[in-house]
Amino acid sequence: MKSIKRAVIFFAVLVLWADLTFCASDSFKDNIFNPGTLKSVDSTLKVKVGDPAPDFTLPAVSGEKVTLSQFAGKKNVVISFVPAAWTPVCSDQWPGYKIVKDLFDLNDAVLLGITVDNIPTLYAWTKQMGKLWFPVLSDFWPHGAVAEKYGVLRSDGVSERALFVVDKKGVIQAIHVSDINIRPDLEWCATELEKLPRQ
Repeated sequence: MKSIKRAVIFFAVLVLWADLTFCASDSFKDNIFNPGTLKSVDSTLKVKVGDPAPDFTLPAVSGEKVTLSQFAGKKNVVISFVPAAWTPVCSDQWPGYKIVKDLFDLNDAVLLGITVDNIPTLYAWTKQMGKLWFPVLSDFWPHGAVAEKYGVLRSDGVSERALFVVDKKGVIQAIHVSDINIRPDLEWCATELEKLPRQ
């Protein structure tokens, strides 16, 4: 029964994402800064699949601190680095994860969103986007230290648009560094979650 539910949710995710015509940023487009077309990738990864994921502790918009290793043995983790608040692609990407919460739940996974913005900026931005179901974390100070550990800090001080799938043992199982100008395909995330071992 669970496998049928997974298949239905997976299919629904692909259909919804493919047909998503409403962009979250449309609702507050006058507040969005468009940086123009940027160099697609501007960093060199410092980790690879099979490596232990570098641990970190970052402040969340909620006021708590979140540590990657707190999920060890309990949850799989998808880390979503996005470049900057109040930009067009980022403002569409994270609200899009609302449609896959069930897929994360079925695969015993959590999502951690990280940017190099400070907490007040992230607070205002996430309020505009609407309630997100996952923690939004600030890698502001020391500036971009976590992005730097993973090798996704760009030369202009923002992070790449990157996803890291980390299993319950704390091992990186998949990495996807996208063109910074394009919202990453949600199918990749769904497929990689489905590959994780069932426990």
